Amino acid sequence: MTNEVDGHGVLSVRDQRRNRLLRGLNIRDSVGIEIGPLCWPLVRRSDGGEIIYVDHTDTPHLREKYRNDPNLNVNEIVNVDAVWGRNTLHQAVKGRYVDYVVASHVVEHVPDLVTWLKELASVLKPTGEVRLVVPDRRYTFDYFRRESRLPEVLASYIARARIPQPYSILDCCLAAVEVSAVDAWQNRVNPSWAKRHHTWEAALGLAEDAFRNGTYHDIHCWVFTPRSFARLIADLCRMGLLDFACEDFSDTLVNDLEFSVVMRRSSDPEHIANSWSRMAQSARDATPGVPFWRARRKLEELRAGHGDSPIVPRVGGQHSELDPSEPVAMPPDFDPSAYLEANPDVAAAGVDPVVHYRQFGWREGRSIRPSSAA
Repeated sequence: MTNEVDGHGVLSVRDQRRNRLLRGLNIRDSVGIEIGPLCWPLVRRSDGGEIIYVDHTDTPHLREKYRNDPNLNVNEIVNVDAVWGRNTLHQAVKGRYVDYVVASHVVEHVPDLVTWLKELASVLKPTGEVRLVVPDRRYTFDYFRRESRLPEVLASYIARARIPQPYSILDCCLAAVEVSAVDAWQNRVNPSWAKRHHTWEAALGLAEDAFRNGTYHDIHCWVFTPRSFARLIADLCRMGLLDFACEDFSDTLVNDLEFSVVMRRSSDPEHIANSWSRMAQSARDATPGVPFWRARRKLEELRAGHGDSPIVPRVGGQHSELDPSEPVAMPPDFDPSAYLEANPDVAAAGVDPVVHYRQFGWREGRSIRPSSAA
């Protein structure tokens, strides 16, 4: 996917997308995680800083899994640094806290959305952020599906789902069709001739296989538009399951199929609620096929451009009074004795090491064990 113009230094389409999605992120001076990069990492090792590539299995198994996939070159799959499977993400990255997590076209695949987002939150520093790139249902093979709703998200959370649930498999396989983003934008998708990905017999078979045998079938478990995503995350935050605020948002571009969102933990419920409300209000929701959709979309763009309360992001990497006061989870290898040895002032004060780390040490970036040099 290289559209470079010889001699003019014009960035490829992929590089333009990458620069847009990583805008404002200080990669060179940061430690970050990218989940599921395969052949196309947003953050490259050559960018400087430290990037930890995380996937559900190691590189040899990924190459075997995708060896017959015509859409990627298995020899270009990145070297995976950490495997996140039955363990937690915090365990996978050896208890480290990072400045950012990025994931492109991953969130829609995870069987348990709430637990997955909580695990991303668990590895963030107080100033850390999550950047997600999310497919917009209206311009993908999910064209005929409805947006995911709170009850089904909660049902998967209660089940602590490790594989896509039968209802998700059926919803995806019974409705998925071959769609190009351009055709969707031009309202040229007709349900009578759109080619289905699966027959109903195949869809039922996959769902039964998952239910009876626990087989993992890779599908889009969740379906979003920018507005439905904002409202769903706002509901989860209002319930106390998450504490992410929307720090920035980029709507789906014309003839494109994805939107992006920057999330950062916050201790202020009002700030969290207002941030998602602003995203929902600024998202252009006029869908192709609806009467006068082009005129409506133009009005939405004008209204979003003159809003009274635009999203004002916290500066990445800089502390704010809105930052969380405690980590989501303690480091998996936290040892109270080692923490006191590494921080003699805490030991001298007679403070409980666990309480001190949760309330102060995490925010101060204190070491949890003595350094080898010491």
